[in-house]
Amino acid sequence: MSASTLPLATRAAGLVGSVIDSSTSLLHKQSHDVVRFAMGSPAAEAVPTEILAGIASIELSAPDAYDYAATEGDPSLREALLEMLRGTSDETTPDRLTITAGGMQGLDLFCKVFVDPGDLVTVESPTYTNGSATALSYGAMLQEIPVDDDGMDVDRLERLVDDAGRPPKAIYTIPTFQNPSGVTLSLQRRLRLLELARRWGSMVIDDDPYGMLRFAGPPVPTLRELGGGDPLVFTVRTFSKIVAPGLRVGWVDTVPELQPLLINAKQAMDTCTNLPAQRLLTGFLSGGHLADHLSAQRAEYRRRKEAIQAALREHFGDRARWTDPEGGFFCWVTLDNVDTTALFEPALAQGVAFIPGAAFSPSGRFNNALRLCFASNPPDRIHEGIARLRRAVDSITPD
Repeated sequence: MSASTLPLATRAAGLVGSVIDSSTSLLHKQSHDVVRFAMGSPAAEAVPTEILAGIASIELSAPDAYDYAATEGDPSLREALLEMLRGTSDETTPDRLTITAGGMQGLDLFCKVFVDPGDLVTVESPTYTNGSATALSYGAMLQEIPVDDDGMDVDRLERLVDDAGRPPKAIYTIPTFQNPSGVTLSLQRRLRLLELARRWGSMVIDDDPYGMLRFAGPPVPTLRELGGGDPLVFTVRTFSKIVAPGLRVGWVDTVPELQPLLINAKQAMDTCTNLPAQRLLTGFLSGGHLADHLSAQRAEYRRRKEAIQAALREHFGDRARWTDPEGGFFCWVTLDNVDTTALFEPALAQGVAFIPGAAFSPSGRFNNALRLCFASNPPDRIHEGIARLRRAVDSITPD
């Protein structure tokens, strides 16, 4: 029997994979120097490895450190996380909190619990297509909603939903320092989004990995806070961007009545989140390390964002436009008359990697755009990378 004749489930056709994640394997295969703007992850030097190693020597020497954990999360991490969130826009209570294997598991749990085949799910356009792919894997029908400098165009959302003739089961948004655009949903639009969700009875997937990384501009209340505990708001958070992506630990905040169902769903998935990683984060939070770590990272990310803006002005001021994020990792660049999918291989040959814009649209839009992660490189490498990118553009476009 060949693979093509195996009795695959119907849902297998919806498993579209990720161009973004596949770039990791591709970059590992390169033997020449490459400035890496592709993956949305902290630089190696931004991960507090020495602190985590010191914590590991204590926390991971306990006899139960490698055991199974409670499905809803190790009690020590839950307590430390609740204390971390106290006084913030995401302050919560124990009965709303479930520890997950990164933010992606939070998205998967949502879809597993809420999305039926054929349900309409609206997504930002561009968007983090790992998130939209999760909805597709459960049979959702996707509707793309444009994004501008103030985030998702909520007026267009209303019009497109009216045109569809049915309300969405869910509205997926990355409201703060959006991936990939870097823009932030304005307060006015956040309030309007919640108003529409309540009118339609639609769930709001509030995916906010970057909110703690604001380095400019006034803070905006989270959808969690603005919703005031509304059961329609499903909040997804992660430590991947603020501490270390490889730990794969995050959390969801939901109405308490949902937690037993999330536990059941998670027990049919992975039983529990990795306990050693939870213990490392417990030590990191309870040891008081997070505040200083975030302060240092915000300052450094601001420096790197300013470097990429300066480099883009120098090398692309005549043929591109780009966003100006106030936090997070990403800058979204729109080029004049350049197919960025076609640009990818020449750019890699020149020694620079990015993610083409089409990777951030379920329907393959944004062929003339690309995402740059400025968080991963110091300013000198950023300037070199943008110079290489311009050489690549010049190599495939006429004089």
